[in-house]
Amino acid sequence: MATSRWWALSALVLSVLVIGLDATVLNVALPTLAVDLGATTGELQWIVDAYLVVFAALLLPAGVFGDRFGRKRLLIAGLVAFGVASLIAMLAGSTSWLIAGRALMGAGAALIMPLSTSILPTIFPPAERARAIAVWTGGMAVGLPLGPIVGGYLLDHFWWGSIFLINLPAVAVALVAVAFLVPESRAAEKRGTDVPGTLLSVAGLAALVFGVIEAPVRGWGSALVLGSIAAGLVLLFLFVRVEARSAAPMMDLGLFRDRTFVWGALGATVVSLGMMGVLFVAPLYLQAVQGFDAMATGLRIVPMIGGLMAGGLVGERLIKRLSLRVIMGAGLVVLAAGLMAGAVLPGDYTYTAIWLTVTGAGVGLTMVPAMDGLLALLPPERTGMGSGVLQALRQTGGAFGVAGLGSLLSSVYAHALPAGAPAPVRDSVAAAVRVPGWAQAGRAAFGDAMDAVLWTCGGLMALAALLIVAFMRSAAPEPAGESNHELAGTP
Repeated sequence: MATSRWWALSALVLSVLVIGLDATVLNVALPTLAVDLGATTGELQWIVDAYLVVFAALLLPAGVFGDRFGRKRLLIAGLVAFGVASLIAMLAGSTSWLIAGRALMGAGAALIMPLSTSILPTIFPPAERARAIAVWTGGMAVGLPLGPIVGGYLLDHFWWGSIFLINLPAVAVALVAVAFLVPESRAAEKRGTDVPGTLLSVAGLAALVFGVIEAPVRGWGSALVLGSIAAGLVLLFLFVRVEARSAAPMMDLGLFRDRTFVWGALGATVVSLGMMGVLFVAPLYLQAVQGFDAMATGLRIVPMIGGLMAGGLVGERLIKRLSLRVIMGAGLVVLAAGLMAGAVLPGDYTYTAIWLTVTGAGVGLTMVPAMDGLLALLPPERTGMGSGVLQALRQTGGAFGVAGLGSLLSSVYAHALPAGAPAPVRDSVAAAVRVPGWAQAGRAAFGDAMDAVLWTCGGLMALAALLIVAFMRSAAPEPAGESNHELAGTP
């Protein structure tokens, strides 16, 4: 039985590896798509954003429907959707078809992510669960640097559609593995379908994430941005009101009366923001400032992934001895130190590898115990719902982080350039290094902008560490049985 659990975990890791790979592989292909498909800047943006909006909007209902209809069944449906979407994107002859394929890909990923997480507590006992979550997190993270490496190679040797072709064998293997190795699980109690809650949550999250994504391009004062964010907040407020009165709510609002869950979810969300901030600026820095190509950039982000896996394994051991409050506080401090070191250390890659490793260790040390401890609070029949809530919060926080940090990066970069910089130089550092006479100024301005992003992220992590240590409950939570107490931690 023990062996079968770990084989099942390998199937779940394969499932999320596909998502991690796809999260970064597209970025290296955007210049090629602009030429081969004649895509405008707005169309390129929607090729990326169609995935993100649908993904964030469907995370919460995906987890709930998994509890009701079967987690394995919907995980398989998500993998099928992801594979079909990859085929559509690969064969797309226009930007419209490519955007449609990316949207369907986001729907598939929204099923895969929370359901693969929620299956873990049903097959692993408390003593092994933290290690399983560390391996699952590592599987997701390994895909991130593989994207630029694999994508860069394929674009150099094949046509642009090959970046989606690689999803097909990965999805096929994951499908077979899940079908034969993962046991089915669902909520023991049959609950009604919360149609109003589902519609409000999907529409609210979609509007909110859309507004946040558009903000760096259109400006935070844009009527479309402010209107989308306001509509999203209103719809989510109505969602909470409906859930409070529903006989079979999609989201158990009682979770948010538990300080361990609230502060743990906040910590996991903030860590996602910090990780997305690094993955947003580091590739640009490595390519435009340090001069590496796409493949070399992917390889040079690997130290962060190594640090993440090492931090996760340390967190797995510490959670048996220390409280979640102490471990998350320490992890956030390590993460803050790594981010701030990135703003202080010299620009040589040796130093970059050091601060990336420390940053990854902070992410792993915080995220793995947080996910483990918070899932341990949930009764088995609600793990899908709880996982969906956590993933929705994390993805929305990540979207806010990229949008806010993107605006900060652009603003500082523009102000740091010498007066009279031509428009291509002001647009981006990637363009600046190709304009004769402006490469050095562009690199220097981007260095200042990246420092501002890293200081901001580091300060936010330090503040989150203080708040969690001050306000997170240390005592073990009471619900969901005695086996869960080990993971929540005691002082």
